[in-house]
Amino acid sequence: MSAPQRQIISWNQAPGLARLASSRPCADGVAQARMLAKTVVVDDHPLFRRAARDLMERGGGFRVVGEAGSGREGLKLAFALQPDLVLLDVRLGDMDGIDALRRLREAGAGFRVAVITASRDPADLQGALRAGADGYLLKSAEPQALLAQLRRVVAGQLVLAEGLGESLARSIRDDCRCGAVDLIGLTTRERQILECIAAGHSNLKIADELQITDATVKVHVKHLLKKLGLHSRVEAALWCLDQRRRRSS
Repeated sequence: MSAPQRQIISWNQAPGLARLASSRPCADGVAQARMLAKTVVVDDHPLFRRAARDLMERGGGFRVVGEAGSGREGLKLAFALQPDLVLLDVRLGDMDGIDALRRLREAGAGFRVAVITASRDPADLQGALRAGADGYLLKSAEPQALLAQLRRVVAGQLVLAEGLGESLARSIRDDCRCGAVDLIGLTTRERQILECIAAGHSNLKIADELQITDATVKVHVKHLLKKLGLHSRVEAALWCLDQRRRRSS
């Protein structure tokens, strides 16, 4: 890619988006038009909002139906438009993006929310996941990689930017000071379910595999999270994987 192309959009916090000029519209425009995910972009930088809109709409699969430059404006737009996806910055001028996310979830918002930020701080990552984020993405990502991550979020997956999984696992381990004693405190069934969670299985799949009811799985998950001092399934999965690596090293 030539230097002039890279200068079409210049923003020092989002070098990946600065190269969106190379992104080409999806060839099958008719098919994609029937599957466009309505999106609201909430970021206090106008240039980033414009870059995000261009990338998402040119890349295919998204239609930006609203933009907001503040948290309060973003909340109003999200509730009014009921989009499929909200792309939400962590740092907003009038409020913390994670606080805005928490308000959305407390109000019962069921749409997908992807946090996008320049921050690799594990505290921000944990805070976003605990508040109910469906994705934690980085503004420095390459355009096509970011598009792929956003599509996965819309499809219902929990998505972390590349390289952040290990950071989160370490943060969880250091935060809750978990060790072998905590694992010993789990029942045999809770250990089985923890391993299934680490393998990425849903409650229904775990229930089928262990021949118990979905409701029973939910109860066990609640108990094991409490015992381990964790707040979500993703924290439990990453903690389990981290413990496994420590034992094998």
